[in-house]
Amino acid sequence: MFAMKHIRTALGLAAVGALALGLSACAGGGDTAGGSEGGGDGELIKVGFVAVGPEGGWRQANEQNVKDTFTEEAGYDLSYAPAANLDQKSQIDNFTSFVDEGVDVILLSATEATGWEDSLKRAQEAEIPVILLDRGIEPEDTSLYVTRIAPDNVEVAKEVGAWAAAQFPDGGNYVTLEGPAGVGVVNERNEGFEQGLGDSKLTKVDAQTANWSTEEGKSVLETMLKANDNDIQFVFAQNDEMGLGAAQAAEEAGLVVGTDIKIATIDGTKNAIQALADGKLSYVHEYNPLFGETALDVVEKTLDGEKVDSYIIVPSEAFDSAEAAKAVLADRKY
Repeated sequence: MFAMKHIRTALGLAAVGALALGLSACAGGGDTAGGSEGGGDGELIKVGFVAVGPEGGWRQANEQNVKDTFTEEAGYDLSYAPAANLDQKSQIDNFTSFVDEGVDVILLSATEATGWEDSLKRAQEAEIPVILLDRGIEPEDTSLYVTRIAPDNVEVAKEVGAWAAAQFPDGGNYVTLEGPAGVGVVNERNEGFEQGLGDSKLTKVDAQTANWSTEEGKSVLETMLKANDNDIQFVFAQNDEMGLGAAQAAEEAGLVVGTDIKIATIDGTKNAIQALADGKLSYVHEYNPLFGETALDVVEKTLDGEKVDSYIIVPSEAFDSAEAAKAVLADRKY
C-alpha cells in the first residue's frame, strides 16, 4: 500500500517534469534539509520528521544524526518539526500538517506514549507510512505504523539492575530518578530495572521525577538524602543528565561516589563517559542514538514495498569502570 503511493507520486511527477522540480524546491516547512537536486531520478523523497527537540545531549545527538543522514545528497527532502516545549499537541499538529502536505513518509519521535491513534489512522488512510524513532506508543498497534527503531529500553535497564544487584549482595537502600511521567521510556526503564534486580536485597526508599535535567537531578537527590539521613547507597538515574546532577548532590553531601554511594545512568553521552572515567559515576549504559542509517534503510525498503520487522533493536553497550570509559572516550561522537 505504501509503495503504491510512492509509485503513483513518482509517475505524477514525471508527467509534469521541470515544473514539479521547481515546486519541490519551494515545498516543505520548518528546518528543511533538502533542495531541488539529488535523489537519483531528480525528485527528492519528502520526509516529515515529527521530533522531540531540545531535551538533553542524547536527543540532540539522535536528531542531528537523523538530519545528517536524510540529506539532499542522499535523495531526501527532510522537514524537521520539533515539539514546542515538549508539548504533544504541537507534535500532533506537525504530524497533521505533514499528512495534509502529502509527504512520502513520516518519522515520529513521540513526546508521550498515548494519544496517537487518530493521527496514525489518518496517515494510514493517506497511504503515508509512519516509522517510530526511539519511543514506542501505547497501545502497541503495529498495524498503524511500519516499525519502531530504538535500543531496547527494557533490556538496557535490566542490565543496570543486574549490575546493581551484583554490587550490593548484602543489600542497601536505593532511589530512582525518573524522566517525566507519562513517557513510555520511563515505564520501560523501570520495568527492566526491576527485572534485573530480581530477588536482590536492595530496598527502594524513594522514586521521583527529575525531568531528564541535571539541575533537577541534583535538587531531587539533595531532598532524598536529607530525608534519609544520607542513608542511600545506590542511585538509578534513568538518564545521564539526572545522574550527573545526582553526583553533584552526593559530593556536596559529603559522600564519595564509588565508596559511600554508587550512581548508574543510561544514555552514554560523552559527559557521562567522562564522569565515569573521572570516578564521578559508577556505571553508564549506552542507549545508542546513532541509528539514522538504520532509519534510512527502513524508509527505502518501505517505499519499495519490502517488509521489515515491527521492532528493530539498536545495539548498545555498557561501561562499568573508569578504565572502560577511558578506552572509548577519545572516539565518543556525542
